[in-house]
Amino acid sequence: MIVKNPKFELSAVGPKQYPKGDLPEIVLVGKSNVGKSSFINTMLNRKNLARTSNTPGKTRQINFYNIDDIFYFVDLPGYGFSKMSKQEKITSGRYIEEYLEKRENIALMIQLLDIRHNPTEDDRLMYDYILRTNLPFMVITNKADKIAITKVDAEVQRIKEILGISYSTILPFSAERKIYTETIWEEIEKLLV
Repeated sequence: MIVKNPKFELSAVGPKQYPKGDLPEIVLVGKSNVGKSSFINTMLNRKNLARTSNTPGKTRQINFYNIDDIFYFVDLPGYGFSKMSKQEKITSGRYIEEYLEKRENIALMIQLLDIRHNPTEDDRLMYDYILRTNLPFMVITNKADKIAITKVDAEVQRIKEILGISYSTILPFSAERKIYTETIWEEIEKLLV
């Protein structure tokens, strides 16, 4: 996919703030610091459209990125961030849940995992939640540049077996090396047709 004019459109914490219209939304979920912002920037071939940070938990609202008025990437706050206060976790949990349960524009959910580690309990809970939504989804195993390229397929297979993924797409990804993006775009385009 050739992206010409992606832009950050808005941040929201409730339905009244969501973008108007019926563009499909591709929702990104994952634990804090798994690389959702880097994924967005790499997929769109932009350096700083989505703000990245070495500090987990920077995304505290639902961020909508308009991709050429064709669809949105929607970046949800990361889960599992321990330094967030209990009240912040409750508040963000409520508006994330409200978005996922009530938003009718969701066309695809993408769960990002770290290819180097076993899925956490939070990752498993999110994966189970995604299964229950019956929405199309794919799993992206990020940070593939952190391991030997000869081990990537085996690590993807390992995560697939741990989660019990049988029918959904699971793909490696590396924002650092900018590889695997074409395969991911192909999968996304199938759902946007």
